[in-house]
Amino acid sequence: MFEREREREMGDDRYCPLFETKRAKGTALYRVFAGSIFIGVCLIWAFRVSHLPREGEDGRWVWIGLLAAELWFGFYWFLTQAHRWNQVYRHTFKDRLSQRYENELPGVDIFVCTADPVIEPPMMVINTVLSVMAYDYPPEKLSVYLSDDAGSHLTFYALSEASQFAKHWIPFCKKFNVEPRSPAAFFDSISNSQDSKQAKELSIIKKLYEDMKDRIDIATKLGRLPEEVHLRHKGFSQWDSYSSRNDHNTILQILIDGKYPNAKDMDGCALPTLVYLAREKRPQYPHNFKAGAMNALIRVSSEISNGQIILNVDCDMYSNNSVAVRDALCFFMDEKKGHEIAYVQFPQNFDNITKNELYSSSMRVISQVEFHGLDGYGGPLYIGTGCFHRRDTLCGRKFSRETKNEFRITTDREREEKAHALEEKLKVLANCTYEENTEWGNEMGLKYGCPVEDVITGLSIQCRGWKSVYFNPERKAFLGVAPTTLAQTLVQHKRWSEGDFQILLSKYSPAWYANGKISLGLQLGYCCYCFWASNCLAGLYYSIVPSLYLLRGISLFPECSSPWFLPFAYVAISKFAYSLAEFLWSGGTVLGWWNDQRIWLYKRTSSYLLAFIDTIAKTLGLNSDSAFVITAKVSDQEVYNRYVKEIMEFGASSPMFTTLATIALINLVCLAGLMKKVAMEESIARIYETMLLQVVLCVILVLINWPLYQGLFFRKDNGKMPNSIAIKSIVLALSVCTCFTFLT
Repeated sequence: MFEREREREMGDDRYCPLFETKRAKGTALYRVFAGSIFIGVCLIWAFRVSHLPREGEDGRWVWIGLLAAELWFGFYWFLTQAHRWNQVYRHTFKDRLSQRYENELPGVDIFVCTADPVIEPPMMVINTVLSVMAYDYPPEKLSVYLSDDAGSHLTFYALSEASQFAKHWIPFCKKFNVEPRSPAAFFDSISNSQDSKQAKELSIIKKLYEDMKDRIDIATKLGRLPEEVHLRHKGFSQWDSYSSRNDHNTILQILIDGKYPNAKDMDGCALPTLVYLAREKRPQYPHNFKAGAMNALIRVSSEISNGQIILNVDCDMYSNNSVAVRDALCFFMDEKKGHEIAYVQFPQNFDNITKNELYSSSMRVISQVEFHGLDGYGGPLYIGTGCFHRRDTLCGRKFSRETKNEFRITTDREREEKAHALEEKLKVLANCTYEENTEWGNEMGLKYGCPVEDVITGLSIQCRGWKSVYFNPERKAFLGVAPTTLAQTLVQHKRWSEGDFQILLSKYSPAWYANGKISLGLQLGYCCYCFWASNCLAGLYYSIVPSLYLLRGISLFPECSSPWFLPFAYVAISKFAYSLAEFLWSGGTVLGWWNDQRIWLYKRTSSYLLAFIDTIAKTLGLNSDSAFVITAKVSDQEVYNRYVKEIMEFGASSPMFTTLATIALINLVCLAGLMKKVAMEESIARIYETMLLQVVLCVILVLINWPLYQGLFFRKDNGKMPNSIAIKSIVLALSVCTCFTFLT
């Protein structure tokens, strides 16, 4: 099979790898810088311990609280070094892959998952499907599966329309080397500079797309399909026994059978296989959300196409790079290191990010810095989308050093059964009861019982001896839809942080389950994300208590003339200066970095706080399992217009907004109280000398909360803070400040 591998083993000097790995530049310099930060952190701890008030003295417990918060900040900073200590960058050689293996490429099965036709519109879903169907890859070796967990006849109708449009779209993409290959994204990106021939074909294909879009949009708006549509395709008969999205039989339909001789596009070339699956759901059976859908797809696809490589993407995450599949195969099929690699993770990027990243949704530093650091220690996390897997590793296979790349050559063959008969036979694989008394969800497939099933699955794969690879190509491989409101952003991060914290407290914790199975650096990297929720306690303390003590004129930090002032100033200035430089190096803006700091604070004082409370309550048996919350992929036009203008959205009522507004108002009241003291009696010089760090912290918190003050007091649009939350937070903030001032 692998001729080049045999040549290498025989000592052939012509062997060249399919990818290369380079270490990041400036690593030694960064390590020196990090060492200086660590010394500063230790000096801060030394100050707190050496100046701890004695038993019975005023402020002792406040001081202990600050010490605990600073111990946590130092510990968490140490964890983050795993992301920056050993960064690597990858480069692939797709030309070598084509030269060696063009006729031996493995089958690739692509899984697209959707769960709600309202917040994940059918048109968005089929644009993602069409983009991956049009990959620059032999179509007979490509199979696309759509898992519809809502069991929506509207989504099925959209997919059946897409199966017809694909006959025109795929040859058009290949003829003109189209990028991106999502029709909606492509038509939005094109200019009027095409030559006459291309312009003519472009107008034809665009007209076909617009007609299809109109039909789907009309059906979606009405919520039903015309009778003639039901009669046109036999697949709609499977909805005759449909009760609801949570109570229906398995619906399986092979819309395009790539092995069927007549499955051709308009140029007479083969089409990829296209399959629709809505697994059986019953109210009395747990369906395990996206993990359950993925496992059903793994089983069904194994009997239809059985591709040795599986790519899974979210339904909003369209392909932006038609050769990404070949990039991934450069890692899997490398003769020297490919046999070690279980999955190749691409970054999660978005095409609706504003210039200054209002909600910090790009996760810029994570994708441009942190995952490269994890890659240096054995591979990144599996993040649930944009990831290419070996099928056998998802099914529980352990790594062995004797393992070699054994991709079977996929050849055309006639099906032993007709598509309809195969559909009926395979429905049992997606039934509710199929997984009973099996290892599915445990040792096989994606793991159950956690809101972030992707992370825990990737960790278990790495603990079986496999490595993973992070690849961040210059042209982004996938582009999706980021949240467009603050509420969506906070809810999304609550789910992520809650799931990661549950992993930390479970038997699969990277702190002990992974001990000795993966590298220490990778363990620390996992723990950094698993401790997200735990940041809430120190973050809350530091954003409230020092400001409150300004009201009483009590200093909690060293005076400017004290040598102990220097480590506090150095650590703060160095940390934020490096953070800004890192953000700018990653392609961000100064205002984008400021917005990132704001969301950093908001997450730690709302999302992470609720995630921490819910996880502890669940661990103690005080609440039920966490629900899987789908992030909305569409928004109201008025809301979207404010998002484009980078105006923060507070229109929806949320308990997290109450927390954020109360903290913001506490800091505003404390700063106002300090200014009143200065105006009436206090000496500015005394405050500067004794409480500079405290004042700077309070001022920064007030400045960073400026959008909240706008939403509370100045805005008149529908995106302002709801009156109920404004009144509640004002009462809470004034009560806290009054009680602290007069009762303590």
